[in-house]
Amino acid sequence: MASTERLHQITDALRGSGHRSVAELAALTGASEMTIRRDLELLAEQGVLERYRGGARSLLLRGEEPPFGLRSQEGQQAKRRIAAEVAGLIADGESVVLDSGTTCLEVARALVDRRITVMPLSLHAANALAAAPLMTLLVPGGQPRPGELALTGPLTEASLASLRFDTAVMGCCGLTAEDGLTAYDLADAAVKRAAIAVSRRVIAVADAAKFSRAALAHVAPATALHAVVTEASAPAEQTAALTAAGVLVRTV
Repeated sequence: MASTERLHQITDALRGSGHRSVAELAALTGASEMTIRRDLELLAEQGVLERYRGGARSLLLRGEEPPFGLRSQEGQQAKRRIAAEVAGLIADGESVVLDSGTTCLEVARALVDRRITVMPLSLHAANALAAAPLMTLLVPGGQPRPGELALTGPLTEASLASLRFDTAVMGCCGLTAEDGLTAYDLADAAVKRAAIAVSRRVIAVADAAKFSRAALAHVAPATALHAVVTEASAPAEQTAALTAAGVLVRTV
């Protein structure tokens, strides 16, 4: 089992039961107890869990978003394919507001050589675009969320309200035809709504897993989206429902 897959399996097991012993996690993953101990130390550093002698307990509630560092290692190839598809939907000369999150960070990297104007809503993406030779980079004000480095708060919302964009590229924590775009964090949801409100076109990016859940905070109905770019493995019933709602669905 790859280390990233094992870390996610450990995280899910702890979230489901609250705590597990090293021996139980070794049996679950097929890894050695020494390997499990190293994994638990890494996850503890990321704030996912708390170690105790012989095991660990989860620090994540069932409705919480896993840490950025853990999510950034998941499905990297799929996220890069999604990012490349999104880059192909954006024309030179456009103005783009780019949401926070790991998939949007890959979109930032895919746009680095483009002659466009971009406002990234996270310091991770701003850093990725800082040396872009042809790009006009706009950085909003705001307070970065720890780890995530997503910019939130009234300064971010005011920065958005003063501008108008051709395209918003939006990440999400959940996406369904019924519940629309959702997020775990209330402040993040407010910034997403502000970005959508000042954009002529909205492209949502979501890996297949996002279609299986609705997070706490509602951001926008599915009808607010013009396009969704996702994996080919996304649930067919959800992509069909989005298409029926008038959303262009692109799979990669």
